[in-house]
Amino acid sequence: MINIFIGYDDREKIAYHVLSESILRHSSKPVSITPVKLSTIKDDFVRAKVPNQSTDFAFSRFIIPHLSNYQGWSLFMDCDMLMRTDIAELWSLRDDNYAVQVCKHDYQPKETTKFLGQQQQPYAKKNWSSFMLFNNKKCTSLTPNYVNRATGLELHQFKWLESDDLIGDLPLEWNWLVGEYKHKQEAKNVHYTLGGPYFQNYMTCDYADEWFNVYASTVKIEL
Repeated sequence: MINIFIGYDDREKIAYHVLSESILRHSSKPVSITPVKLSTIKDDFVRAKVPNQSTDFAFSRFIIPHLSNYQGWSLFMDCDMLMRTDIAELWSLRDDNYAVQVCKHDYQPKETTKFLGQQQQPYAKKNWSSFMLFNNKKCTSLTPNYVNRATGLELHQFKWLESDDLIGDLPLEWNWLVGEYKHKQEAKNVHYTLGGPYFQNYMTCDYADEWFNVYASTVKIEL
């Protein structure tokens, strides 16, 4: 079973459902998809929302190893993504030498704002945590107490690991940043990091037509 957790925000609920459908559409293996929705994890995640927090799941994503009982592997994905290939390909890249595997972006954001007028905040390892393959047994430092108290940079810059050597590398094609990277047909999973096609200002962004195609098939009832 491929265990997938997707960040959930009421302002982008359609993104969660379209991403889920895109995963199911291509997957050759059974998947379990869980929304990281604050109302369902309130017994473990009690952190108050801060003014510069752009989504409900900005910090709650780090509770996933705990929710997985620190066993097996779990994948976290931001909701503003679209899977374009078989998720089983990613699952085959798991490497037990690492505590977490990510796409190691090395870029400076082109824009100063992103969706809903949120301020773009540059920092080291930006967007690494938007797509994380957790080796849960090696993430025991991510206790509810730690996740609820750690600073944002401590979490997103993986300060909870003893060494960066425990961060494995995934090909960038698994977290291709729309609007930051040039269009690439071979991208396996695209990330509308500046804003998804469901926002008016981004309805014509790269890969928007693919998102709308999945959306149309998701809401259509076949008789």
